[in-house]
Amino acid sequence: MTADVSDAVIHARRRTARWAGALYLGFILASVAADQLGHLGLSESQEVRTAILDSEVPFRLGLAAAMGSALLFVLAAWALYVLLRPVNDSAALLLLTLNAIGVAVQIASYLPLLGALAGIDNAAQQPATVDLDQEAAVAVATYQSGFASAQLFFSAWLFPLGWLVIRSGFLPRLLGWLLLLDGVAILVWFLQALTAPDYPAISYPAWAVSFVAEVALGLWLLIRGTGTGPAPAPAVPR
Repeated sequence: MTADVSDAVIHARRRTARWAGALYLGFILASVAADQLGHLGLSESQEVRTAILDSEVPFRLGLAAAMGSALLFVLAAWALYVLLRPVNDSAALLLLTLNAIGVAVQIASYLPLLGALAGIDNAAQQPATVDLDQEAAVAVATYQSGFASAQLFFSAWLFPLGWLVIRSGFLPRLLGWLLLLDGVAILVWFLQALTAPDYPAISYPAWAVSFVAEVALGLWLLIRGTGTGPAPAPAVPR
C-alpha cells in the first residue's frame, strides 16, 4: 500500500512539474512574440514609439501577447507553488506572492500604452488637437518605468524558488543555483534601469543569464519532470 501511495504521489508531482514547465515555456514564447510584434520588453524607447505610431496593428498584437505572457507567468508561478509547497509552504507562498505582485506592476505598466492607442483613435476624429508623438513619448516613458519596477519583484521571487529547488530532492540542485544567479542578474537589470538608464549594455550579461536559467527551468520541468526522491520534511516551528 505504501508503494502504491508513493507511486501516486510521484506521478502527481511529475504531472504538476510538466504543467509548470509548459506554462513557463508558454510565458517565454509569448514574451518573444510581444518583443517581435510590439517591441515590448527589452527594446529601446524609440522602437516602441515607432511601433505605436507606424505599426499600430502589430503593436496591438504585441501588447495582447505581452498581457498573455503575464497571465502565463503567474499561472506558472502557481504551478511551481503547488509543486514545491511540500518542501516549505512559507517559501512557496512567498515566491507566488512576489511573482503575482510583479505581474500586477507589469500589467499596470501597459495601461499608458493603451491610452496612447486610444489617442491614435481619437486623432482620426480630431487631428488638429492631438500631438501623437508627444503622447506616445510620455506613454512609453511611463511604461518603461513601470516595467523596470516590476523587475524588482521578478528578481526577488527567484530567491525562494531557487532555494526550494535546491532543497527539493527531486529537482537538480544545479538548476536551483542557476535560478539564484538569475535573481542576482535581474536585480542588476533593475538597478541599471533605475540608476543608469543610458547604459543598457550593463544588463546584457544579465539578460543572457536570465534566458539560460529560465529556458532551462521550463525545459527540464516539461521534458524530465521530477525525480523520485522524496521532498524533505518541512521544519517544525519551535
